[in-house]
Amino acid sequence: MTTSPFYLIVILIACLVLWRRTRSMYRPIKGKGGRLLFPILFFIPAIQLLVSSKVHLSLWSDLGAILLGLILSIPLIWTTRYEVREDQLIYAKKDFVFVVAFLVVLAIRFILRRHFGYMDAYTLSALFTLVAISYIVPWRIISFLKFRKIYRAAYQANYKA
Repeated sequence: MTTSPFYLIVILIACLVLWRRTRSMYRPIKGKGGRLLFPILFFIPAIQLLVSSKVHLSLWSDLGAILLGLILSIPLIWTTRYEVREDQLIYAKKDFVFVVAFLVVLAIRFILRRHFGYMDAYTLSALFTLVAISYIVPWRIISFLKFRKIYRAAYQANYKA
């Protein structure tokens, strides 16, 4: 895979994520928040890449990728918040610092991809898939837990009223 189509695909996916996230600031989150966990399911096909015989990652590179992913998840977790608005529905808080944090995480991934460009394509893809899994999974799980906390508080307030 040449780098130009790869970067184009990544930029398109990033734009889609940002568009969806900023749109959710103006629309209530439906249901009990289960949809917040859907992006985790999108990584199921990526597991095949991680266990492929064409991938040659050491334990240290795996641990480094996981640690980097966990570090990259921190700003996303901090900037993802929810609120109950006057219509008694739950919305993502309007916080455009999230957009900046997301773009910084994306830029760090691009810079590191260039730095590790000497690796073969399969190993590099597996390494950055592991980084992505390591920041998206904790971010989405903690976002779900934050949503459920607000949801329970709003439900209890409505139930008592």
